[in-house]
Amino acid sequence: MFAVYADKFSSDDPLSALVVGERPDPEVPAGWTAVRVKAASLNHHDLWSLRGVGLREEALPMILGCDAAGLDEQGNEVVVHAVISDPAWSGDETLDPKRSLLSERYQGTFADTVVVPKGNVVPKPASLSFEEAACLPTAWLTAYRMLFVQGGLKPGDSVLVQGAGGGVATALITLARAGGLRVFATSRDEAKRQRALEIGAHEVFESNARLPRRVDAVMETVGKATWSHSVKSLRPGGTLVISGTTSGPDVANAELTRVFFLQLKIVGSTMGTRGELASLVEMLDTTGTKPLVHDVLPMERASEGFAAMAQGDVFGKVVFTR
Repeated sequence: MFAVYADKFSSDDPLSALVVGERPDPEVPAGWTAVRVKAASLNHHDLWSLRGVGLREEALPMILGCDAAGLDEQGNEVVVHAVISDPAWSGDETLDPKRSLLSERYQGTFADTVVVPKGNVVPKPASLSFEEAACLPTAWLTAYRMLFVQGGLKPGDSVLVQGAGGGVATALITLARAGGLRVFATSRDEAKRQRALEIGAHEVFESNARLPRRVDAVMETVGKATWSHSVKSLRPGGTLVISGTTSGPDVANAELTRVFFLQLKIVGSTMGTRGELASLVEMLDTTGTKPLVHDVLPMERASEGFAAMAQGDVFGKVVFTR
């Protein structure tokens, strides 16, 4: 079958490790199902995989891709949940120490077919196209959990989204506005600040600029470059939810005095559960909210999408179609 995969690692030139070609058709274990991929979206996770981050050399060759929407074996339109937990695990699968994402231990979604546990598919509503639905399982699910599960935000609350532009950040802005929150967003780039306004931010600011008021929560995916600003932007008792560190994990000033004196909460967040993915799909279907798609490319041109992400020339999601 056709697939986009990694057969080596390259930290200096990750795109050189990307292969577009053929792989054997997958076997379907008992309790699993094959999904014919109609659309799959690109994440930074895929670029890091080419560098060898989170992927073992003995797992190569590995088909990349965490996210997909397609048709199950009965022809139903479905969205694929990317978190694979241990069969013996019960409860929140994101807390399973043996969990993995598609394309880490199991072959990913950038192919004609992906095989997943039967419990890892969620019905796709007719209101979402395959391209839109393929955006949801990683970036949009991460954003949903950050805002409404780990952040505990409710209509009328205020939130700051750091680093508008990436897949998670644009999802955070769109979902926060759809959920009735007052949304502030930051970016170093003026064009991205204007796009953030277009997709739902009430006000936008340059990175590290002082806000007109402190917020109930900050959604942090940048890390080192924005950490101090995030902590300083919170009201007393506020919550900082972090799901990534794209600028680096090492923080020179953790603002610990401010954290304990203002009784701030710092909460980690990773992906989301199958039930949360179903709730996210229902929210989008009910509100008419649509994921922001930056570009749609046939999977044969996957290298173009990877190059755009590597260059930072993306606002929203890059989607590959079959």
